[in-house]
Amino acid sequence: MSDSAGKEIDQLIGLMAKLPGLGPRSARRAVLQLVKKRTLLLEPLARSMTEVAATARECSTCGNVGTSETCDICSDPKRDDSVLCVVSDVSDLWAMERSAAYKGRYHVLGGVLSALDGVGPEELHIPRLVHRVETGGVSEVVLALSATIDGQTTAHYIADQLEGSGASVTSLAQGVPIGGELDYLDDGTITAAMKARKTF
Repeated sequence: MSDSAGKEIDQLIGLMAKLPGLGPRSARRAVLQLVKKRTLLLEPLARSMTEVAATARECSTCGNVGTSETCDICSDPKRDDSVLCVVSDVSDLWAMERSAAYKGRYHVLGGVLSALDGVGPEELHIPRLVHRVETGGVSEVVLALSATIDGQTTAHYIADQLEGSGASVTSLAQGVPIGGELDYLDDGTITAAMKARKTF
């Protein structure tokens, strides 16, 4: 922390340092830039953050983040209701949308199974996923989970849960490296993986 910035600025630096990708040094630089450009950056940012804090919510259907009960993707009548893409986190959903390779619906699990972290099926939105598939006319479930041990364990568990549902279960194929996280992949890689998906 700074020795001479004042407690309010130090508190802002401390909060910024908790954000992913920002440590104490990066947070100090970011806050200093915000303070220097108060009118251009800090004040609009503060207003926007206040508005988002008051309106942001989880979509009741898919788990995406938006500002209404149902997100823009779920309320879009042009999306394909028969295909459901399962992702672990909202950041993965946003990565898929950036690629523009997919036009169906989504389901956000809220994480992946992890015995080490104590995350079991009951902590994730897997029962809700099974219900959506069984009642929503879904013919294909695309498992767009990271190619990590936990991601693949989760994929296998979901495939087992959906057995007998009538929906085919596929997974992303070429382009997703082992150990790769969807959020860090470029748009072309995601597009290639979506086009080359295979039966799980």
